Amino acid sequence: LRSSCRRGGGLVHTGGSLRLSCVASGSPLDYYAIGWFRQAPGKEREEVSCISSSGGSTFHADSVKGRFTISRDNAKNTAHLQMNSLEPDDTAVYYCAATTLVYCVVEEHKYDFWGKGTLVTVSS
Repeated sequence: LRSSCRRGGGLVHTGGSLRLSCVASGSPLDYYAIGWFRQAPGKEREEVSCISSSGGSTFHADSVKGRFTISRDNAKNTAHLQMNSLEPDDTAVYYCAATTLVYCVVEEHKYDFWGKGTLVTVSS
């Protein structure tokens, strides 16, 4: 499986919205749970959202709950992270990742495949 984080990154003002997309190739995406991680300058990478392989279960970190929504379209081999009400603290490189586990996991080492990341910058 190869995943790439495409489209959606960029510069936005506080309160704005962006939608990140993760496109997979090589094998059906519905074999994998998908996580979105981010790494802000000078900070460790953290998971912000995760969705199970079926899409029936999701996780959002407290810092983004109510503002970010993860979704997936297995027929199109894509996953999305809709980010609303963006804040300067959301500035980071965002990565999508896939795990062969079908349920959500928060441990970074349990993810097997990683996209290259896309930069999101939120200006105040």
